[in-house]
Amino acid sequence: MAIAVVSFNTRDLLRRALESLQGPANEVWVVDNGSDDGSREMVAADFPSVRLIAAEENLGFGRAVNLVAARTSAPWIAPANADIALEPGALERLVATGAAHPGAGAVAPRLILPGGGTQHSVHSFPTIPFTLAFNLGLGRVPGLGDRLCLEGRWDPNRSRDVPWAIGAFLLVRRTAFDAVGAFDERQWLYAEDLDLGWRLARGGWTTRYEPRARVGHDAGAATRAAFG
Repeated sequence: MAIAVVSFNTRDLLRRALESLQGPANEVWVVDNGSDDGSREMVAADFPSVRLIAAEENLGFGRAVNLVAARTSAPWIAPANADIALEPGALERLVATGAAHPGAGAVAPRLILPGGGTQHSVHSFPTIPFTLAFNLGLGRVPGLGDRLCLEGRWDPNRSRDVPWAIGAFLLVRRTAFDAVGAFDERQWLYAEDLDLGWRLARGGWTTRYEPRARVGHDAGAATRAAFG
């Protein structure tokens, strides 16, 4: 498994993420997008087993992950933000779920917010039928809001196929990633996960949500560090 952590001026968050990713079976990469906060020096000094790509500019998320994918033949690629921290056993659970569901192009964990709540991290595609159903209030129909993955109406405790999941941390099957053409590098930041999920679905792959795999997510911390 190749884990691609994308970081920009997130040294302390990055340290926490890397500490949670240490393991003999993990091939961990960091793509540093031109940080000036000592991130790359910290990685080189404190995490010698981590493979560092020190970019001279901010490549964005998808392009950075694609750099890692081009440098490894691992059967699973895990794009990751720097503001995540895996709970024990999360990776093993994601891999086991992927093995049990060979049609899953991606497996998404339960994202845990700093206060302990579950982040709403799975969504329907923004299609015209979905927009009509949402605006007509059909999400209040018992069971339909859960099927549509609507915030406040979906059941985060149930493992299932979902249309797409946000990319703070994902496990992506290499054959599926290659088949759909990797991340679209025209998507510099945001919506690259939606776009990948859409292309996986069009290619006949599913995205599997696995709530037993828990990943802490300080949602928005990485972008706050980058943009204020």
